[in-house]
Amino acid sequence: MKTKILFIAACLCFLLASCEYDNYDAPSAKLSGRVVYEGNPVGVRTNGTQLELWQDGYALYTKIPVYIAQDGTFSASLFNGSYKLVRLAGAPWENQTGDTLRIEVKGNTVVDVPVKPYFIIKNESYQKGAGNAISVKFTIEKVVESAEVVSVNFYLGKGILTDHNKNENGAKDEDGKSIYKRELDLSTLVLGQEVTMDCLIPGELLKIGSAFARIGVQSNKSNEYYYTQVQKISF
Repeated sequence: MKTKILFIAACLCFLLASCEYDNYDAPSAKLSGRVVYEGNPVGVRTNGTQLELWQDGYALYTKIPVYIAQDGTFSASLFNGSYKLVRLAGAPWENQTGDTLRIEVKGNTVVDVPVKPYFIIKNESYQKGAGNAISVKFTIEKVVESAEVVSVNFYLGKGILTDHNKNENGAKDEDGKSIYKRELDLSTLVLGQEVTMDCLIPGELLKIGSAFARIGVQSNKSNEYYYTQVQKISF
């Protein structure tokens, strides 16, 4: 009998604790912002790079992953309080994991997170040529002196989430190369000088009448590319 009473008491305690846990308020604050270099948002591969948030003063001290969208923006639902923000390694910018930012979240809080990309792409402009030709002009500048360029690509896609992993690159031309991606011959690249790349618009995109385009540059310091902002081009 005594054993049964103890068992019932334990069950009641568990149920009360569960009810109390379920009655916790949902996060009511929001942290949003951009990853920026010199005030300009940094283009990335969607969910390819992350930030981490840590909040002190709680028994469950665990990281809160914050994913970055292709245009460099991010957002997270949080509780009000003080957080440490960490810029993770493996991104297309210089490793700053030892340099945390202190952020006070209260209500809707907006912050810009500065980073130092290995390379940046500037002054990109697209032009539709005759037939199914399209060209882009841009300039690549080095930011981190020790970095070297290993790849520059011109991407076309059906959707705004166009990047090195999302460019319909399953379709190949007769040489076995993706018809939605063109790679620059690096022997023609001069940093700080204008570059021109040409591409034939795939028939599927011609039928749609538009494409999403962007340029990406990869350094020898990271597997991730720094991207220009996605632009929609109508034909």
